[in-house]
Amino acid sequence: MAKKSVASLQTGSKRLSKAIKMVKSPKTGAYMFVESIMSPDLVNDWLKK
Repeated sequence: MAKKSVASLQTGSKRLSKAIKMVKSPKTGAYMFVESIMSPDLVNDWLKK
């Protein structure tokens, strides 16, 4: 199960997106959130892995 959230950020001339996904820890079984800031065209690839 994965939940995704994407927010757009602008810094100067660059456009960035902050993506957050919820992943289940294989060790404890608890859910945790993983965040990353990247280019908008890379967000879908990051969320799929």
